Amino acid sequence: MPTHAETKRLPYSQEQMFDLVADVRRYPEFLPWCVGAHVVSRTENELIADLTIGFKMFRETFRSRVTLERPTHVHVEYLTGPFRYLNNHWRFAPAPGGGTEVNFFVDFEFKSRLLQAVIGTVFNEAVRLMVRAFERRAMALYGRERPGVRPIGARL
Repeated sequence: MPTHAETKRLPYSQEQMFDLVADVRRYPEFLPWCVGAHVVSRTENELIADLTIGFKMFRETFRSRVTLERPTHVHVEYLTGPFRYLNNHWRFAPAPGGGTEVNFFVDFEFKSRLLQAVIGTVFNEAVRLMVRAFERRAMALYGRERPGVRPIGARL
């Protein structure tokens, strides 16, 4: 049902953006409505994680398999929880002039009609806030800009 796709150019390396997104256990530190994260298992290329999302009176935990293709792709496969389905991925590609082009996609549907109705009213703004949270986290971890990379919105 709700779907969101967004592409942004950020002044960080593919590896930095990949590491930020792949560090699921740190999500509660910066991601809105993420109140818990537990990595159940992890290998070099995959992790199984439980995320707990809290919004007003709702609190739901879901489990995902996260496939890690360093440094270009993070794919989330829904396993169990409150969704009928969840498709989510991040792609990272070198941007012309430096930095990384980040492509984010999410598509999901809750099993509960009530939850679906509640999130449907705020979905677009909620996803934009989440994407901005990742941007702010990158800035906090890596600084405002990298040497040799023109800041976003800078004039030529």
